[in-house]
Amino acid sequence: MEKKILFPRGGGFLHGGDYNPEQWLDRPDILEEDVRLMKKAGMNSATLGVFSWSALEPAEGEFHFAWLETVIDRLYENGIYTVLSTPSGARPAWLDEAYPEAMRVDRTGMRARHGGRHNHCMSSPVYREKVALIDRKLAERFGFHPGVIMYHISNEFSGECFCPHCIERFRAYLARRYDNDIEKLNAAWWTAFWSHRYNNFRQIEPPFSNGENSVMGLNMEWKRFTTWNTNDFMKAEIEVLRGVNPDIPVTANLMRLFEGLDYRKMAPDMDVVSWDNYPAFHNDRETLGETFGETAFQHAVMRSLKRGKPFMMMESAPGLVSWQAVNKMKRPGVHLLACLQAIACGSDSVQYFQWRKGRGSYEQFHGAVVDHLGTDDTRVFREVAEVGELLRKIAPAAGTIVKSKAALLFDWENRWAIADVKAFSQDSKKYEETCIDIWKAFLRLGVDMDVVGSDEDLDGYDVVAAPMLYMLQPGTAENLKRFVGRGGQLLATYCTGYVDREQLCFLGGFPGDGLKEVFGVVSEEIDSLYPSDRNGIALEDGSRWEVRDYAEVLRVRDARVLGRYTDDFYKGTAALTCREYGQGKAYYMAARTAAEQMTPLFERMLADAGIPVRKLPEGVECHVRSGGSGSYAFYINSTSEQAVISGVTGRDLVTDTEVKGELTLPALGAAVLYTQ
Repeated sequence: MEKKILFPRGGGFLHGGDYNPEQWLDRPDILEEDVRLMKKAGMNSATLGVFSWSALEPAEGEFHFAWLETVIDRLYENGIYTVLSTPSGARPAWLDEAYPEAMRVDRTGMRARHGGRHNHCMSSPVYREKVALIDRKLAERFGFHPGVIMYHISNEFSGECFCPHCIERFRAYLARRYDNDIEKLNAAWWTAFWSHRYNNFRQIEPPFSNGENSVMGLNMEWKRFTTWNTNDFMKAEIEVLRGVNPDIPVTANLMRLFEGLDYRKMAPDMDVVSWDNYPAFHNDRETLGETFGETAFQHAVMRSLKRGKPFMMMESAPGLVSWQAVNKMKRPGVHLLACLQAIACGSDSVQYFQWRKGRGSYEQFHGAVVDHLGTDDTRVFREVAEVGELLRKIAPAAGTIVKSKAALLFDWENRWAIADVKAFSQDSKKYEETCIDIWKAFLRLGVDMDVVGSDEDLDGYDVVAAPMLYMLQPGTAENLKRFVGRGGQLLATYCTGYVDREQLCFLGGFPGDGLKEVFGVVSEEIDSLYPSDRNGIALEDGSRWEVRDYAEVLRVRDARVLGRYTDDFYKGTAALTCREYGQGKAYYMAARTAAEQMTPLFERMLADAGIPVRKLPEGVECHVRSGGSGSYAFYINSTSEQAVISGVTGRDLVTDTEVKGELTLPALGAAVLYTQ
């Protein structure tokens, strides 16, 4: 397996952050000091221009690029490369004054006023024109500069717009989607209910807060449209940049499991996936290890958007942030560990927001490498410098990838459908939490799962978990059938296969679209439990799992029953089943239990798939990156106790020592073991 190094000129991993020199143009001494400090921190990149529009174009048609060129030149002369951003994430005041139609309209129908960021209309012709102009000017000026190695498109795409432009584009989108046939739309949206039938596409409005919100097809298509429209805007920016120099890769920074956009639809148009990583470390809801485990899942989501190549951690906080409910400082050692986790999970960069704290405005106290103190002797600066040194030591791992034989299915559209369904318990759907908990249970077994869509190719996997796959996309059922038929181990849960892409219920029993034959069961009813309600499952081996939130009543056709309910009127009926289908096995878990309880089931599936299990100490993660001449095993201990892992060999790049048989990790310690 060859390495796929993203930035060969960088000599390995990128280490940098958002840099805002336009805030300091009156302080050349500070700009000079920035370069010295960046080099001392071991940084080899800086992201410029993210929110610089008013400095780049202070008045319409008046472009000031000299200051930016000076900064890019100075950085390059000192071995620091530039990730150049388009400034479309925040508009200058002159633009909103001259073109108020560029400002977004919210769900109530109210037009936004100037201010904030990401409150522009993605459909606005004049806004697209102004963005294209400054993007082209930037590309023509800097697109062939040897120090510019990547374009960063806008910043943290988000939000929706209900303006007349967007409404017309939405209607045109629907007309294409339903072949200009309003009756196809009516059938798909089941508009005979409540007399919701439309006579033409002109009658359709988006789901305003004081308008139509009860047609699930409308709600779903509006979310699909918002993703499509945002992606169309992003692609327009990319086309301008590539039209000048197609050789510079592009990215757009994504945001964890952001609910409003389907990132899988956007990733194909990026050269590299990047994201902003801001966990709530040291909170009072969970252990530090649990926070790290969830973050590893988020990394896996981003990694899996473009399988087979590294991703980028575009932003992280070297200290605290300024927008969480409680803005707690990272404790000593946690920053380095979090950065190494990103690398372990497949990132080829560690980048920060921000380089230097600003004196005023919204993010003046957001964590930065350089504090208001302005010196290199702060705890945060020292820890960032430690990260720079560590990245230098492990540079040979750049370009390698995480290659997994197990995957978890997670769909944005399924997520939207579950959130909108008027059934079950409205307070305990917890689709995202369920997926994360199952993923973390596999991680505790030493198995690093990819996170993929239900319509993606599963040929590279031997174990697949598909929690709460409520909506089946066209082809999903056949995809799962092929997977199990060729020998795959599949786990599905309650709420599987209830509706199709249009959110119309399958007839003939759930799971629909032929999956009843795969699992050998039919779900007749689903019981939603109150928070105080409990049931149980008695397993074949005498163990018992606790049931909470949901319990399906199954009709078993030709599946083997592995566990039965212990209580209520459906006591003794099947709760966990397995059916051999083709060369594989299809497990159906009819009730919600803690993922940790299901560990024996996961071990059974992994064993049948020939995937080795390694039970790691609590709070210890292991991620393996491979490529080139060897592999790199990253061990991360997020606990306050020493951890010992047996059966480990290799050369630890962190300590430059050989490990033979046993690895001892100190509290908040890490190791990177290289083996050929």
